[in-house]
Amino acid sequence: MSVWFGLAVGLALLALGGELLVRGAVASARRLGVSPLLIGLTLVGFGTSTPELVTSLQAAHAGSPGIAIGNVVGSNISNILLVLGLTAMIAPVVADRRAVRRDGLVVLGVTGLCIAALRTGELTRAMGLAGLVLLLAYVVWVWLADRSRPELKATAPATSAPMSIAIGLAVVGIGLTIYGADLLVGNAILLARNAGVSDTVVGLTIVAVGTSAPELVTSLVAALRRQSEVALGNVIGSNLYNLLGILGVTVVVRPITVPFSIMTVDAWVMGAATLALVILAYRNGRLGRGAGLALAAGYGLYAAWLIATA
Repeated sequence: MSVWFGLAVGLALLALGGELLVRGAVASARRLGVSPLLIGLTLVGFGTSTPELVTSLQAAHAGSPGIAIGNVVGSNISNILLVLGLTAMIAPVVADRRAVRRDGLVVLGVTGLCIAALRTGELTRAMGLAGLVLLLAYVVWVWLADRSRPELKATAPATSAPMSIAIGLAVVGIGLTIYGADLLVGNAILLARNAGVSDTVVGLTIVAVGTSAPELVTSLVAALRRQSEVALGNVIGSNLYNLLGILGVTVVVRPITVPFSIMTVDAWVMGAATLALVILAYRNGRLGRGAGLALAAGYGLYAAWLIATA
């Protein structure tokens, strides 16, 4: 199997696995009457982050910290600039100012804490445990806040899938993401060695964009169905899970030394992208096509810089 074919198969399995996991999780949630906003911030955000989780764990186990951390940082950058940018260009993403004030400030604060942790040069088990505790606290907080807003309650549609099928989809999705991540990481490491570039660059580009494919698909579908609140919640929730959950679990399993380029450049790009998202969404109450074009152009410039300095 060639390196590029292995990468393609790995990415395809990750995308398919993430899609099945999201479908199963959302169907289960709807059977239980969970609101669309909470689905976007929790189940969809977690489900679409599963490829990043498995990929980072595989990379850490393989001794490739550049891919393990670059995957998370690069995914957060691409989620905001590329995923939301393209989504807003197709259909404006409406932002609930109340939700942005709550969840946007949370993701902004968590991003700041993550940058501070990355700047230390070493992600320890204590940092990972702290991230997991913060993630649990956030999920409980969102759940309690959601319950206090009756207008957000959802009812299970009569045509929704049986719970057994929903759970089965989720289980199959998890299996596909695990196998896909193994193929992706192994071939990404080979590609970096063959091309003479660092695994950090590969992690920030090919791996990060590839593992963001589920976010892109679910956000585009949500926007086309005029459920843009789910699209924005999907990205915010996914980015929170990436920073607190994926990095948290990864460094609890194996502490990681942070590559110098991520400390000095990429972490700050992630912070700037997050700040821009919160300001645009809160100030305008939506991400229009102009904002989407600006975000996508920002990602193009960032990708060009990565390639030029590889």
